[in-house]
Amino acid sequence: MSFLDPTWTGLLYLVAAALFILALMGLNSPRTARRGNLVGAAGAALGVVTVFLSARLDNIPWILGAIAVGSAVAAPVARRVKMTQMPQLVAAFNGVGGGAAALVALLELAHTGDAWVRLAIAFTLLVGAVSFAGSAITFAKLQELMTTRPVVFRGLPVIMAAVLLAAVGAAVAVVLTGSLPLALALLVLGLAAGVLLVLPVGGADVPIVISLLNAFTGLAVAASGLVLGNVLLLVAGTLVGASGTILTRAMAAAMGRSVAGILFGAFRGGSTAGSTAVSERPVRSSSAEDVAVLLGYAQRVIIVPGYGLAVAQGQHTAAELAKALQLRGIQVDFAIHPVAGRMPGHMNVLLAEANVPYEELKEMTEINSEFKTADVALVVGANDVVNPAAKTSSGSPIFGMPILEVADARQVVFLKRSMRPGFAGIENELLYEPQTTLLFGDAKDSLTKVLGAVKAL
Repeated sequence: MSFLDPTWTGLLYLVAAALFILALMGLNSPRTARRGNLVGAAGAALGVVTVFLSARLDNIPWILGAIAVGSAVAAPVARRVKMTQMPQLVAAFNGVGGGAAALVALLELAHTGDAWVRLAIAFTLLVGAVSFAGSAITFAKLQELMTTRPVVFRGLPVIMAAVLLAAVGAAVAVVLTGSLPLALALLVLGLAAGVLLVLPVGGADVPIVISLLNAFTGLAVAASGLVLGNVLLLVAGTLVGASGTILTRAMAAAMGRSVAGILFGAFRGGSTAGSTAVSERPVRSSSAEDVAVLLGYAQRVIIVPGYGLAVAQGQHTAAELAKALQLRGIQVDFAIHPVAGRMPGHMNVLLAEANVPYEELKEMTEINSEFKTADVALVVGANDVVNPAAKTSSGSPIFGMPILEVADARQVVFLKRSMRPGFAGIENELLYEPQTTLLFGDAKDSLTKVLGAVKAL
């Protein structure tokens, strides 16, 4: 039985949709991101409760059991995941959402004879399957269950084109006939397309593809809203699809690349690919005490955080070092590159967790002109986002990517675990410049030693 009439159902759906929009607005800033997440969760909970109260549902025990199992799996995983593994979690969520939308569409095929609904079903099957399979590959790459380098083999473009053409043909056939076997074939072709789409992507491009697949999942969910006649699914899916598309374009722009170049650049050697090559050229290394002297007697210090800081979980030590320097009257800011880490806002969230004031987190466009006034640029676990090859080497996979202009500082100190290149797999010539000093070791350990030496000055 139904407890809500259509008027109340529509009103509650409208409230839930408004909460989703407010959630997206909150996610625009690290200061309001947590509240935005809570608002979005409230909207999702309201939508689920409204469905239970407004629809005539069969097999309610099975539905509640599935919700319980999903919650029992998801809650502990989400609570325990490290910041460095957040992109993998996002990829997993993307995949599950796309796969669920595809399965729902497949089940609904037997219950409709409307060609327009079949069109929405075919679209959901294809896009949802692409999102599921592609997200699985991005998860495996980021988790290093497989190589992070682009996987390209002879004939891949031809195979990809053939799979996509076959998928379009199967989709047309599903719309015309409503055949379940053809729908299953479309599902399999979508899975194959998702794998082939992501295999050629490597290195730093993978998080951008996660964002693109997030947009795909949103479109699949929106189409499933048409299939089920559920307005809230349509609105929520459209919001996810639009925001995912905007984010993908913003990340691609921050990398100085096109989305097409990211997806298909490996065919012409233009995709970022990790490398294990280590240079034998000499560099100037130093001790924690010497670095502390450089920092402790500076007037202006700019700290550049990167993925290495996140891996070492050194954000609290970095924040404590900044406070220790500020107590000495030194101006300290953190320079944030849009794609530092493995996802947009990664460094902002990491440093906010360590209670670094938002006013000290300066975006690239704001801070770049200030490096010329800095006595020391302290680069902690970053490489590609400060690599001058992005401006000087036309053959570099990161050529054209805007970078943080740390080379303009009077002294540059790199905290690195080793001389291994970043995800782009290319050397950073800045490491060999006369104004550059390297302090080798785990980022957190190195920061702890430097902090102790600063306090002892």
